[in-house]
Amino acid sequence: MPVGDLRDKWLALYGAEPPAAYGKAQLVRRLAWRVQELRYGGLSDMARRRLREIADGDELASGKQRPPRRKRRLLAPGTRLVRHWHGVEHVVIAAADGGFEWNGTRCRTLTAVAKAITGQHWSGPRFFGLVGPGKERS
Repeated sequence: MPVGDLRDKWLALYGAEPPAAYGKAQLVRRLAWRVQELRYGGLSDMARRRLREIADGDELASGKQRPPRRKRRLLAPGTRLVRHWHGVEHVVIAAADGGFEWNGTRCRTLTAVAKAITGQHWSGPRFFGLVGPGKERS
């Protein structure tokens, strides 16, 4: 579709002229979004709330503070994880503060433990078999 027709379509769908700086690719993407939005609805209430939280968090100059991040407790305190790696048994114990004890050291995350064991970046929950591939927790 020529750019002129895309701009006419924009006017029909948005009720205003498109920004002059928008090229054909940008017009197509935004029009596709608008058509889907009109057909299937816009963002979910949860997505709108999350975007509002993010936007409000950026207004730190006005005195607002970002809400604290919630830590997801993956394991109960005292849980023992055992993993054999290259013939060596590694035991990790979940601490009450959300950290982990391994080999006489404290680590904040399972990922840090997995990296210390392997020397490479690994997802800690995946390394210890708590989640499978493609099933990472968000």
